[in-house]
Amino acid sequence: MSHARNHSDDHCRTRLLTSFRHRVAGPLLPVLILLVIMLVGLFGDAGMIWLPLLSAGPALAATTNGPRGVLCVGLLAAVVGATLGARAGAPGREVAAVLASLVAVTLAGGLASALRGRRERVLADVRSVAEAAQHALLRPVPATVGPFEVAVRYSAAAAEARIGGDLYALVPTPYGVRLIVGDVRGKGLPAVGTAALVLGVFREAAYDEPDLLAVVDRIERSLARNLGSDDFVTAVVAGYPRSGQLELVNCGHAPPLLVGASRSVAAVEPTQPAPPLGLRALTDQTPSLQVLPFADGDQLLLYTDGVIEARDRDREFYPLVQGLEHHLSDDPERTVGAIHDELLAHVGGRLHDDAALLLLRKPSVAAAAPLAVRQPALPGQLSGGRPV
Repeated sequence: MSHARNHSDDHCRTRLLTSFRHRVAGPLLPVLILLVIMLVGLFGDAGMIWLPLLSAGPALAATTNGPRGVLCVGLLAAVVGATLGARAGAPGREVAAVLASLVAVTLAGGLASALRGRRERVLADVRSVAEAAQHALLRPVPATVGPFEVAVRYSAAAAEARIGGDLYALVPTPYGVRLIVGDVRGKGLPAVGTAALVLGVFREAAYDEPDLLAVVDRIERSLARNLGSDDFVTAVVAGYPRSGQLELVNCGHAPPLLVGASRSVAAVEPTQPAPPLGLRALTDQTPSLQVLPFADGDQLLLYTDGVIEARDRDREFYPLVQGLEHHLSDDPERTVGAIHDELLAHVGGRLHDDAALLLLRKPSVAAAAPLAVRQPALPGQLSGGRPV
């Protein structure tokens, strides 16, 4: 199952729940309020005291219904007001005053409802554009890429926008599978623009450059030309140039977690510190290339700061290493899904920073062969070796 499919399912469930609330709970609540006021007026023998509260019906309807629904609720409120006024024997002038206030509230509510509907349509258009931008920026990752099984989870802190400053990409190239996971400083549209720049340069350089450090240099030069003095991107760039060998370049990013055959989890610390991408001109440090053995059954988890810096109510950080050890399995999708669910439970359901998880697993040749047959190419998968 791909990240795109999971994201689509979550989005669909959210839309169905929202639709239910608007279509069922929204229209019924104003009518329920009018019914309560009518019953109080009929059986409470309170005279005209409760009639001014009838304006709450169309006022509330303006927040949940369209203009037609507001007018219907206002008409119902007027009928209830006239009926209760006549039953109480109220003077015609008092009943007329109540009905006039109901008409005024209904007309104002209808106008407010029309304006709200227009804003909601604009917001829906913006969300659809943001979703399209996410699919263009963070292309769906297939369940298998080259010799690897892959699973991804991504959550933007701005949940309604569904897009943020974390980035990831994984592409087959003539020099083996290459990938990047990174975190742009800041949030919002500037971070999204920087993420798009990094991913665009990476996808081209990963295919063109035989040396992984040259790929990093291409990204660094591009960011140096386009970023401000305070902007930067932390990232891990990895490659699999030959069987059993994994290359890593860490540019100020959180260390990946390597899971060996014994299922022990170890952080892959960089051999020498390196600045984030975009800041190399401020220091004499340069990224170094690490070469790790990566055999059948090994797994590598890459993530962003939003995962390890997520806090619970007691201000305790999420223990990613323990979470990986607890949920580790031979199915990357199951492992990453369980970690992601536990992460959300840890923070109470809402992340305060973008968070990305990408798990890479090298299955045995016997297990990978039938899996490759079962998994068709997904949108965003490479065709002919070049990015689509």
